[in-house]
Amino acid sequence: MDEARFEGFGSICHLLGVGLESGRLRWGASWVAEMHHRFSRFEKDSEISRFNEQAGQWVDVSWELERMLRTALDAYRLTGGLVHAGVLGSMLAIGYTRSLAVGPTSAVLARAAPAPPLPDLLEVDEGRALLQTGFGIDLGGLAKGWLADRLAGELGENCLVNLGGDLFARGGGPGGDGWPVGLGGVTVLLSNQGAATSGTWRRAWSQGGVRLHHLIDPRTGLPAVSDLSEVSVVAGSAIDAEVHAKAALLLGSEKAATYLVRHVQGWWFAPQST
Repeated sequence: MDEARFEGFGSICHLLGVGLESGRLRWGASWVAEMHHRFSRFEKDSEISRFNEQAGQWVDVSWELERMLRTALDAYRLTGGLVHAGVLGSMLAIGYTRSLAVGPTSAVLARAAPAPPLPDLLEVDEGRALLQTGFGIDLGGLAKGWLADRLAGELGENCLVNLGGDLFARGGGPGGDGWPVGLGGVTVLLSNQGAATSGTWRRAWSQGGVRLHHLIDPRTGLPAVSDLSEVSVVAGSAIDAEVHAKAALLLGSEKAATYLVRHVQGWWFAPQST
């Protein structure tokens, strides 16, 4: 079995493969690095940064960005607005203006506000898109999930692509019965399935005694308040797992199970510690 570990999208990425052509994992790692530079909002010259800077006008976009923006609109509709890619303003307001490896900047919570409906902010046409003035797109986990699915489809027939927790397992794995993946303290075997974890404990910090984290609730414009600290999901794709894990965490334990039984193949909750 071949293996590669590297950093990308502010996380540790992991590629595994069985019977792959020579050099495929090196190609995969290089591809992820290219996607990071194109679609990370922390890269000043990335395509998503340039798109946000040109809000108020129709902008030519690549095929990849067009598909990710369409995916963001689909996720918004599917989750009743809970998964909202148009909360960049709130991200900046809480101080998440740069990679947390460098550290957050000062939060100005008064600037955080509930997000208008994403279809009111974003229009996507073939090869171009329009973002309303005063708003910004943060693809975040949506990008990682979408890219994990695409890379797994290109890498080989028996591989696992894990982009910072958004993963897709393709084929039977090293033993033929699935790829072993740790979720919620147990190991599950995944084959042609995606998985993702959404949580409020990793990308988190405190300012003035107030705990802040990266998961914005679009209904308030502030970091989500939930009785769940983490939700892990198994679904038919990495992007589906990412979307539904985030929605479930925002819903909280009382509503999450009812929601997930309609959309995914399995899940695990971790409650907030008291």
